[in-house]
Amino acid sequence: MVAKPVGTDLAQSLTPRAKAAIIVRFAMSEGANLDLASLPEDIQTALAQQMGDMRRVSRSTLESVVREFLGELDSLGLSFPTGLSGALSMMEGHLSDGATGRLRRQSADNTGSDPWLRIIGCPADTLLPVMLEEGVEVCAVILSKLPAHLAAELLSKVPGDRARHLAYAVSLTGDVSPDTVRRIGTSVAEQLDIRPIKAFKTKPGERVGAILTSAPAALRDSLLKGLHESDSVFAEAVEKSILPFEHIKTKLGPRDVPAVVRLVDSQTLTTALAFARGHPKLDPTAEFILANLSQRMSQTLREDAASHGKIKTKDGEEAMGKIVAVIRQLESSGEITLLQPDD
Repeated sequence: MVAKPVGTDLAQSLTPRAKAAIIVRFAMSEGANLDLASLPEDIQTALAQQMGDMRRVSRSTLESVVREFLGELDSLGLSFPTGLSGALSMMEGHLSDGATGRLRRQSADNTGSDPWLRIIGCPADTLLPVMLEEGVEVCAVILSKLPAHLAAELLSKVPGDRARHLAYAVSLTGDVSPDTVRRIGTSVAEQLDIRPIKAFKTKPGERVGAILTSAPAALRDSLLKGLHESDSVFAEAVEKSILPFEHIKTKLGPRDVPAVVRLVDSQTLTTALAFARGHPKLDPTAEFILANLSQRMSQTLREDAASHGKIKTKDGEEAMGKIVAVIRQLESSGEITLLQPDD
């Protein structure tokens, strides 16, 4: 007959709540950083009350409770998130925008979860319409609840006069009650969830700009001219999104040139450089690319480009378009960041 460890009987007489308190107290004594705030408030309260009621636990009882806890962990195959909000957090990015919005509203209604967690997780561009439409006092509360870096980014996107009014209004939020802050959070979160779902992630000007970037130069210039005659504001937005080959020298960082060249096959690169040679608009970009490569690689490319005969316009523009496509690909993946006129 195998003897039970000392303290086993006492451990078995403890309630689940007492055992939980022992595990939490032990983990804290070992320096564990427990996110107890993520638990429902009634469980947090019950746990704190239980810990307040307990005094001393023998080493043998502690060992028995920990052993039981570890045994339950070993037998655990899968764990699922608690409640709808937990499931939504786990599945974020895998559901459609419409389903995500409906589930967020349902989760908030069912659990009374903190709406500010939803708001803080939004990018500045998503929150900007709220900052432009809501009253100054409400916006001041929003700025006060956001992390400093997000509040600063959001404030930088607000027009000057309004931004100054909002910054001053923050000084008037000292007496706002927690209940008011929660009501404002709930209202803002509802606004974010009911905003119409957009079919396209990018702005119209960016989409047209991407199309014209891949178009032949003659067609691009003709269409831009027509856009300026029809809608100069939209035409300017399109121009900002266009990345023709000749603009690479001003929009691509010198350190990013090798990363781009690595993804372009040598034949395409040589064709583009050969086509650009001697062209007033294109040659500066060709020189920019060559100047930011190793001396050996640059010299090889110069020699290969010089050995080419006359490049047909169609072939040259196609080669340049492939280089631009690689730059756009790296930009979309976040591997490089294109420079803006003021950078």
